Amino acid sequence: MGPLGLYSVVVLIWGSTWIAIQYQLSVGPELAVAYRFVLAAVILMAWCVIRRLPMRYSLRDHVFMAALGICLFSLNYVLIYIASAHLTSGLLAVVFSTIVIMNMINGAIFFKRRPETRTLIGAAIGLGGISLVFARDLATFDLAAGGSVGLLVSLAGSYIASLGNMASARNQARGIPVLQANAYGMMYGSILLIGYILVTGIPFTFDTSPSFVAALIYLSLFGSVLAFGSYLTLLGKIGPDRAAYSSVMFPVVALLLSTWFEGFVWDSNIVLGVGLTLLGNIVILTKRMPKPPVLAMNTTADAIGGANQTTSPCDAKAG
Repeated sequence: MGPLGLYSVVVLIWGSTWIAIQYQLSVGPELAVAYRFVLAAVILMAWCVIRRLPMRYSLRDHVFMAALGICLFSLNYVLIYIASAHLTSGLLAVVFSTIVIMNMINGAIFFKRRPETRTLIGAAIGLGGISLVFARDLATFDLAAGGSVGLLVSLAGSYIASLGNMASARNQARGIPVLQANAYGMMYGSILLIGYILVTGIPFTFDTSPSFVAALIYLSLFGSVLAFGSYLTLLGKIGPDRAAYSSVMFPVVALLLSTWFEGFVWDSNIVLGVGLTLLGNIVILTKRMPKPPVLAMNTTADAIGGANQTTSPCDAKAG
């Protein structure tokens, strides 16, 4: 499959998982996330064993893979599932898209990567867009209001997921393949959730309805295994910067699906806010294009011609 096909798979799957999450809310969020990643971890572990991939790593590496699991495959999703009870899938995807901004901030904190001016501008545009999307909730901010709770919880989940991305960046810098790191991370995240469920006495319930089972399989196999595999393959083909553009499209797909399945109604604030959010992400993810070789050569020649007064204009231009 070519880059365009992989890009389409990633955008459509991760843009649609927000709808599938809505069908998982018949059980507690802890249980729903645990079921999802237990199944995903089993699939990934089985794949690693079948392919005979190296699975031995140091204790320190396992600590960071556990951090990856806690931040990216358990706690963050529990918060996202809780927020799903208060927000439509489209709005939830828009909020989660701010993880691009959070990654920039955390990259500066943990890896000393100083944000560029365009990053700060993009962050301001994106946050302004989110403010417009939630203008009504922000105008009557109240923790008891469902929209405000959903906003706070989803932002917290997004930031924790960003911390998981930092753990993943560290693991990759150590030479740990993403596939093995994700397999261990999903396993550790599932163990944490199951331990929490047992300690707190949450009863194990399972919804046998076709919609719940179908959503579970979709989220585990497609949303947690296939989408990651496609994204990592895409990353290897076109590079991380261009592959990151897929995250810009998630809210668009999610809002369109939410309009179709959930009767989401658009108004002028939401249209403008979503547009600004996407624009902010594009500003952050788009790098300044280098000068064309001919223009750069001519610029250099002009500079040389200006510095050397004995050189004729024709000679400078030829150089």
